[in-house]
Order: sequence, then structure tokens, then C-alpha cells
Amino acid sequence: MSLAENSTVENGSPAPSTGGRTFGLSESAAKRITRMLTMEEHGETKFMRVAVEGGGCSGFQYDFGFDDEVKEDDHTFVSHGVTVVVDDTSLDLLNGGELDYVEELLGAYFQVTNPNASSSCGCGTSFSI
Repeated sequence: MSLAENSTVENGSPAPSTGGRTFGLSESAAKRITRMLTMEEHGETKFMRVAVEGGGCSGFQYDFGFDDEVKEDDHTFVSHGVTVVVDDTSLDLLNGGELDYVEELLGAYFQVTNPNASSSCGCGTSFSI
């Protein structure tokens, strides 16, 4: 399925089929994703997929990966020229959130700012609602 066949949100404006739900991407995350896609061997990868899965010490955990297939229940978000895809179930848990890329003394990592998370664990990769 092509990106055009699913709901596409550009620069934070929700498409009608997202039900008003949004997911953002910071400029630093967009730059890092672009760098990763151009520097590393990802074959035909076209976008980053962000998902929420059960697990972690707080009940849910974020999952990041590169993909080239948009599924029927996916929603695409384009920001700073980069496409991020979120499945419908994950979007319910990520609604209003933003993917960021943080560089600190101890390392660099992707981080989700999630207004729906009531708490998160110390490692920052799992959360509860």
C-alpha cells in the first residue's frame, strides 16, 4: 500500500481518518532519521515505524524500527520531510505525543514525549497509562 492510500498528516495537522489524533516529530529526530537512512544499509526502507507494545516494567514499551510497508491500519505523519508511521492501536496510546532525538553526555537516543503516559520507568523505555 502506498503512503498516499492511508491517512497522512503533515506538520501536525490531523487527516480526517486519524480521528483528530496526532503524533509529532521534532527537527532533531527528523535529522537523525534522515542521517540513519542515508548512512546505513536499510535497503528499500522509506520510513520509521513507531509502535507501542505490551512489556517493560511499567506495562507498555516503545518500539522503533525502519520499514518499507504501510499496512491497512497505519497512519503516516510527515514532518521536516521525514515520514513516521504509527499503527492505529499504538496511535491511541501515542496521541498528541512527539518523537525526539536527544544527545546527552551519557549517550544519544530517541525519546517519546507522551501526554497519555501517567508514569514511566527509570530507563525511559516503558510507561503506564
